[in-house]
Amino acid sequence: MVDPILHRNLALRSKSSPGIKAILFLVGQVLLATAAMMLFPMVVDVYYGSDDWRAFAASSILTALIGASLIYNSRRALKTGLTLRQAFTLTPLSWFSVAVVSGLPFFFSDYGSVSGNAPNAFFEAVSGITTTGATVISGLDHAPPGLLLWRAVLQWMGGIGIIATAIAILPALGIGGMQLFRTESSDRSEKAMPRVRQIATTIGLVYLGLTVLAAFVYWLAGMPPFEAIAHALTSIATGGYSTSDGSFGTWEANGIQWWAAAFMLSGSIPFVLYVRFFAGETKALWDRQVKTMLAFIAVAASILGLWLVFSGQYGVEAAFRHATFNVVSVVTTTGFASADYASWGNAAVGVFFGLLFVGGCTGSTSGGVKIFRLEVMAVMLKAHFMRLLYPNGVFPRTYGGRLLDDDVVGSVVAFLSVFVLFYSAVTIALMAFGLDFLTSASGAATALSNVGPGLGEIIGPAGNFSSLPDGAKWVMCIGMLLGRLELFTVLILFVPRFWRG
Repeated sequence: MVDPILHRNLALRSKSSPGIKAILFLVGQVLLATAAMMLFPMVVDVYYGSDDWRAFAASSILTALIGASLIYNSRRALKTGLTLRQAFTLTPLSWFSVAVVSGLPFFFSDYGSVSGNAPNAFFEAVSGITTTGATVISGLDHAPPGLLLWRAVLQWMGGIGIIATAIAILPALGIGGMQLFRTESSDRSEKAMPRVRQIATTIGLVYLGLTVLAAFVYWLAGMPPFEAIAHALTSIATGGYSTSDGSFGTWEANGIQWWAAAFMLSGSIPFVLYVRFFAGETKALWDRQVKTMLAFIAVAASILGLWLVFSGQYGVEAAFRHATFNVVSVVTTTGFASADYASWGNAAVGVFFGLLFVGGCTGSTSGGVKIFRLEVMAVMLKAHFMRLLYPNGVFPRTYGGRLLDDDVVGSVVAFLSVFVLFYSAVTIALMAFGLDFLTSASGAATALSNVGPGLGEIIGPAGNFSSLPDGAKWVMCIGMLLGRLELFTVLILFVPRFWRG
C-alpha cells in the first residue's frame, strides 16, 4: 500500500472518469507485494519444522496469480496521477483486496478456529490489516510460528499503510478535517525534504528503525527473539496482536511493560513530525497534538492508578504500571493488555469504555476519533460558550495558532456526526444477533476505533471473539474497515452522483 500511494504523484482532478484499469493496475501491484510478504512466515514455518508452511505457499502463489492477472489485463499504467474519483476508489478497494487475500493463510491453515472457516479467517485478516487486534484464535502460546508471524506482519503492513493513507490521500480528499494537515504538516515537510519520495523514504526508515529498536529492547528485557520481533512489529503498528493468550501479562520483568508503553506511544505520534525532527527541527515532536495526548494519558492513568492503590488491588508500582500500560494501549488503539482491566470494578470499566473512542494523533498508526478532532471540538465549544456570554464579541476559532477554516470545522462536525450514527448502527446490529448491551456497545466502539479487545466477559481483555455469531463477525469486519478508512472514504462510493460525473 505504500508504493501506489506515496511513491506516485497524486494529482487530484474532479472531472475525470474513475479509470478502473489504472486502479486495478495499482491493486495488482499491492497484491504482488502482499504475496511476497507471505514468504516470510512460510520460511519461518519451514525453519521450525511446521507443516503449516504449505498454507503460506499456496496463499502466496494464489495471491501472486491474482495480482499478476490484474496487472496484465490493466497494463495502462498511471501516467498523469490519480484523479479524485480514482483516489476515492483505490483506497478502499486496495484495503479490501489485501484483507481478502490475507485471510487465505488462516483459511488454509490447520490450526484453531480459523482453519477452513471463512468468517473467522476473514475476521482475523481484517483485524490484522486494520491494526485492530481483535482475535478469534485461542491457544496462541502453542500456535504455529508462521501463523503468529503472519498476524504480526499483517499489522505492521497495515500500520505503514494507514500512515501513507493519512499523509497522501486523506488530506487531499478533505475528510474529517484532514485538509488541515495538507496545509500544515505536508507543507512543512516539503520545505525540509522537497521530494515526496524523500519523505516516504524517511518515514519508512523511521518506521523500520523504531521496529528494530523495539525488538532489541524486548529481547534485552527477557523476551525470546521470535516473540520480541513479533511484539515489536505490532507495538509500532499499534496493532496489539500477541504471541500469547496472556498478551503482555506474560512478561513483566525488567520494566518491559514500561518500554512497551513507550513504543506504543512512539507509533501514535504523527510520523511527519519524525521527518521534521530528522530534518533539523529539534522541537518538532513536541507538537500540540502530542502534548494533548500525553497530558490526557497522564491524567487518565493517574486516576486509574490511584483507584487501584486505594481499592487494594495492587501495590503502588504495580498499580501505576498496569494503569499506564493499559490506558496507553487503549488510547493509542493498540489493544495489548497486561491484566484483565474489566475486573477492576465498574468505575474502571466506565473509564475504559470512554477511552475506546479517543485514539491517537493524526498521521500515526493509531485509530479512533483522533486527538485533533477532539481538540477542534473543544475549540468550537469554547467559542460557542463565549458567544453566549458576550453576544457582540468576536472569538476566532484557532488551532495551533492558525485560524480554523469553515470547511475544516464542517468536516470535523460531519465526521463526528457520521461516526456516532454508525456507532449506533453497529451497536444495534450486534444486539440483533443476541449479544448483551456491554458486549455490543464496546464491540462497536473497538471495531470503529480499531482498538482490539472490548469489554465484558465475552470480548473483554481476557476474552476472545471466536464465540460471536458469524453475522456479528461480518458486521464487525465492516466496522473495522470503515473505521480504519475514516468512514467517508468508503461511504462516498455509495453516492450515485459520485459515478455519474
